[in-house]
Amino acid sequence: MDRIALISDVHGNLTALEAVLADIDARGIDRIFNLGDYVGKGPRGREVVEICQQRCEVNILGNWDDFLPDPDRTYDNEAMAWWLAQLADGQGAWLRGLPFSHDFLLSGRQVRLFHASAASVHRRVRFDHDEDEFLGMFANTPATGDGPPPTIVGYGDTHDPFYEVDRNRRTLFNTGSVGNAMDDPTPVYVILEGAVGSEREAPFGIQFVRVPYDVEAELDTARRMGMPELEGYVSELRHGVYRGEMGDADGPKYHRRP
Repeated sequence: MDRIALISDVHGNLTALEAVLADIDARGIDRIFNLGDYVGKGPRGREVVEICQQRCEVNILGNWDDFLPDPDRTYDNEAMAWWLAQLADGQGAWLRGLPFSHDFLLSGRQVRLFHASAASVHRRVRFDHDEDEFLGMFANTPATGDGPPPTIVGYGDTHDPFYEVDRNRRTLFNTGSVGNAMDDPTPVYVILEGAVGSEREAPFGIQFVRVPYDVEAELDTARRMGMPELEGYVSELRHGVYRGEMGDADGPKYHRRP
């Protein structure tokens, strides 16, 4: 069977990306699709973009890739300015010009990949979604275009991997995050297996892979580079606790709806 590695949400964490790519290489997988969010949160967005330009066959737009280099962005703070300044000339335009989604056939099933939802890179759908949100992930929208409706949808954005199937054999999965995983902070990616491009129904597989890496080396790099919001980065990388909830006396709620 053909194999494709799906990575997402690297967020400038070069140390985690290198560990995941080494695991992908060790498995002999040479096709890599990236579901977006190359930059922000971590210190080395420029290097992450460079590597993904070289290594990834498919690169998809994420919400950070859209808003961080947006010349019309009005919201700004020290961290946003710092992350933007790390990008090389032309990388912001490359990120904003990435396609919204990618469609292909796998073992007779129509696959669609995007970053966050079928509607927008800025519309978040968590794992504890309702039925309308589930069905909406399989819809054609102005953002996805009018191709064949998918029966398998993969996405990222939430940093929280899951797999779900309904009675109509629609399959929804989230890849989790390579560089900024929540709850379990170990980087995670997905391997798709099947007959790529085939209209004939055949076996296919979706495998989640966790890859340990040197968290402290990544944090040391961020510290040496003087990256703002270091405390939040430490909370997310060491403990899998979202920076917006690290001081919550009642504990983090990232994994479920409020």
